Amino acid sequence: MSKKGMWSLKLSTAAIVLIPVAIGINYLGKLFAGLLKLPLWLDAIGTVLASMLAGPIIGAASGIINNLIYGFTVDPISTVYAITSGVIGLGVGIMAYKGWIQNIGKAIVIGLVVGFVAAIVSTPLNMWLWEGQTGNVWGDAFYAFLLTKDYPVWLASFGDSIIVDVPDKVATVIISFLIFKGLPKSLTNIYRSDDEIEEL
Repeated sequence: MSKKGMWSLKLSTAAIVLIPVAIGINYLGKLFAGLLKLPLWLDAIGTVLASMLAGPIIGAASGIINNLIYGFTVDPISTVYAITSGVIGLGVGIMAYKGWIQNIGKAIVIGLVVGFVAAIVSTPLNMWLWEGQTGNVWGDAFYAFLLTKDYPVWLASFGDSIIVDVPDKVATVIISFLIFKGLPKSLTNIYRSDDEIEEL
């Protein structure tokens, strides 16, 4: 698939409708994780699914808009993490369009890559807002452990993010991949030209 195809922004009705659907799925994932008190966020399933379906631009837009809406309605701090959500959408969209959603093994690799990238992007934000912590019980416990071993705060903060982001993004991508593979071809074809479908 050409670069032009991957980065094309076709604001079709299907693409526009996909953004609020993705945001709704993100909310449901976050609610599900919260109710079950999971050590994960699961708040990017919609973003990842949108990226798989419609590419990096729509995926990034879904993630950014999701955080802005959540920030203005529930938690103002979420607006800052729109940067991370945008990067997740871009990363998954690029890898998906390069053929990395062919099987579960490749989907796990996407999750690992996106998890590390999300941790890299989020660490400076966590340092700025929360003295390096994430607010996740497991991650913050690891953060405290690293500090007791005299590791620098930035490294402890990065470790905190890795402990949370990598498992969260792997789980998120696997769930999104299973949903994507379960969708009828007639739906997924709406977002791709025939030559793009053949490459995937």
